[in-house]
Amino acid sequence: MLTGKHVVFLGGDARQLEVIKSCIQMNARVSLIGYDNLQSPFSGASLKELSTEVLSKADVLVLPIVGTDEHGHVSSVFTSDTLILTEEHLSSLPAHCIVFAGIAKPYLKDLCARYGIELIELMQRDDVAIYNSIPTVEGALMMAIQNTDITIHGSVCLVLGMGRCGLSLARVLHAIGADVRVGVRSSAHHARAFEMGFKAFDTQELNQHVKEADLIFNTIPAPIITAQTLSQCPHDVVIIDLASKPGGVDYAFAEKRGIKAILAPSLPGIVAPKTAGRILARTITQLLKPMELQKEGNV
Repeated sequence: MLTGKHVVFLGGDARQLEVIKSCIQMNARVSLIGYDNLQSPFSGASLKELSTEVLSKADVLVLPIVGTDEHGHVSSVFTSDTLILTEEHLSSLPAHCIVFAGIAKPYLKDLCARYGIELIELMQRDDVAIYNSIPTVEGALMMAIQNTDITIHGSVCLVLGMGRCGLSLARVLHAIGADVRVGVRSSAHHARAFEMGFKAFDTQELNQHVKEADLIFNTIPAPIITAQTLSQCPHDVVIIDLASKPGGVDYAFAEKRGIKAILAPSLPGIVAPKTAGRILARTITQLLKPMELQKEGNV
């Protein structure tokens, strides 16, 4: 239970709704900032304006997946108002307050470090990333089916990156009959790909391998599919870029060549916001349990 804890939600999308529900169920006091257009208000949560007064009483501050931009702007699909988390706001947070965000840009990291506020980046955690790979893979398959005139079964699929998402994606593609070829960087990832029955190649040799590709799935957040690489691709190849913005594709050159390249970050929040929200809710509430236990031990 989070009885007596004040959890403030600042901005967000449909994923935050599941976290809000969980905090209310755990008996936390919940304040919502940037939720004035919410169609179904929560019983047990209060709508607030962004102010130092509200933040000064927060035990937990939950930000959207992309916490803030480099100027402190916070996105919210539930309001038309502009939300800006300023240094004055951050400095008003109590020293014990915990700030949650999916990922944090330098602006947010620097301010939290300056004022000694604990910042937890949920998307940097292995458990969250692995759970999130499930809706990401489903969304990637959906986009592949929608944007091709062939079956994935029997197609040549290149998966760039053998991280938490790339591994799940390669496994599922292989399971439905695709010819999966994985672009990797490390010898460990090469060995893992071999063990799982995939054909592995070094990403430095990508230009040689794209020539036969029907689908290319990129998970590497770096400019890997360059103009030179695109010039070797078939015109009918479909590229689905799952890396965080700005992605890993030269989109201007892809358009020039008439190659369909789709930037598709944050798929969990698009294709399965309820599931993605439950993943966040489970992780946040688990991380807050030691906080409550510590309070009980001090009583």
